[in-house]
Amino acid sequence: MRKLTFKSRILSLAVLCGLTLALASCTNEDIAQNGNQTDNEKNLTIFSTGETPATRTSMESNGIFYWEAGDKIWVKDDNGTWQQSSNSPTNRTASFKFKVPGKFTKGSTYKVYYPGQNGSQNQVTIAASQSQTEPNTTTHFGTSGDCGIADAAWSNIENGFTFTLDHKASYLLFLLRASNFSLYDCYLTKIEVISDNDIASTYTLDQTSGKLIGGGSGNQIVLTTKNPNPGTANYNGFPLNNRITSAATNGAYMVIKPGTHNLKVRYWVKDIATGTEGYITKILGSKNYDQNKYYNITANLDINNYSGNNYYMWDAQKPYWYGYEWYHLQNGWQPILPNGKTGTGTSTSAFYPKSKTTDPLRWYNGTFPGYHKSNSATTTLFQTLPNANELSWYTMKGDPHWDDDILWTTMGHLYKGGMWLKKKSVLQSEGNYNTERSADGVTDLRITYKYYNNVASFSPLSATEINKYFFLPTLGGYTGSMFFGTGVYGYYWSSSAFSEESGHEAYALQITRGEVYVYQNGGRGTGMIVQAFE
Repeated sequence: MRKLTFKSRILSLAVLCGLTLALASCTNEDIAQNGNQTDNEKNLTIFSTGETPATRTSMESNGIFYWEAGDKIWVKDDNGTWQQSSNSPTNRTASFKFKVPGKFTKGSTYKVYYPGQNGSQNQVTIAASQSQTEPNTTTHFGTSGDCGIADAAWSNIENGFTFTLDHKASYLLFLLRASNFSLYDCYLTKIEVISDNDIASTYTLDQTSGKLIGGGSGNQIVLTTKNPNPGTANYNGFPLNNRITSAATNGAYMVIKPGTHNLKVRYWVKDIATGTEGYITKILGSKNYDQNKYYNITANLDINNYSGNNYYMWDAQKPYWYGYEWYHLQNGWQPILPNGKTGTGTSTSAFYPKSKTTDPLRWYNGTFPGYHKSNSATTTLFQTLPNANELSWYTMKGDPHWDDDILWTTMGHLYKGGMWLKKKSVLQSEGNYNTERSADGVTDLRITYKYYNNVASFSPLSATEINKYFFLPTLGGYTGSMFFGTGVYGYYWSSSAFSEESGHEAYALQITRGEVYVYQNGGRGTGMIVQAFE
């Protein structure tokens, strides 16, 4: 996390595109002002801000500050009455002459208050709901809770009072990257920050301390990172297709109350093709966030990625899509989106294995030694898998826990959901594991069929418990040319064929939301996952 200081007085940060933080200069020197000159304006006093380009301070990041359309200031006049500027910028400007009603004396100094566009007088509201419609811009600061105080003194040159605003909020700049290319078609939809104390509420700009004072109960801020208008560039959110941090790609800014906070951040991401949306959590820990400063918060949105090359027919020598793998990016090869989804990567393909004659390496082992005779896998890979008896122990004694929220990717797309089961070593230590007998202690599933299923718990595992478990995602499978069930079902081959059917079925573990069972009707020609269990 990198801390930088606001050295200027303008209220919103216009950040230039680029991968590094660099100095920038202003390109718009026009002063925009509402209203026409009338006799009524003779009773207005000028309060101006902004220096010439040569002396104006640039940010250390790669941007500068501006006033935005709708910004107004508040000043107490000689009678102690709050006065609001009668005019405001009509567009972004580096300097501006505010016109303030009331009585003011040239030799006096006045406190100028900027309470943001949602505040009034010296009352500031740091919003719990903030919205940024494009990357790398802070035009939303005024409505999010940006605020400041300044001392205004008379200037004969300006024929009015001049001031330099001192910002009183803290600012977070989120810089995200995705080293996992499977997020490249995903979008950042919002950032949720949860604190151990208040970071969003209504506060007072205190002229004595020069700080925001007051407390509140708002310990959560949600920054939406989408443009609400259909058809716009960021309607789906900010892209995540960068492997190094890039403010121009997805830089997101949040206003928070200064202070020492223990922050937890949830980055919400969405895959438009699959419709999956969920969050990735990062813990920042306790840190002091000073007023008038901003902090770079970088995050690698790394989540578990599962290979698309682990789908096999039962006991086949090569994967289901061997020679036609999805990563070759050839149209009509391995489908990467489940049936019913649309997008890049069809749900079906003509290159699936069709017979032992045409596709001997990808075809299943169809041997059948006879009814009620053990028939185990012969390939080295399938021999590493648990047999049918072992699957029953995972099912009945594995204390299955379903996880609705865990995110994972496969073949360039985002999904969530899966099952936690106790590891083999834990089952063995508890006396709940046997390769020769199933979970009833009697039946050998390799010879005699018995149905096993179990209902999963939905209670989340604690941090101390989870190390005893391993995770199985709902990776779906292939049948013929069709990809199906991803995000809904998981099918995991065993090393055991089904002995009560002549050569067409084998055992697998099936998981779905809230349930796990030993699946004996797994057609050997189905493309299911080959994975050694922990």
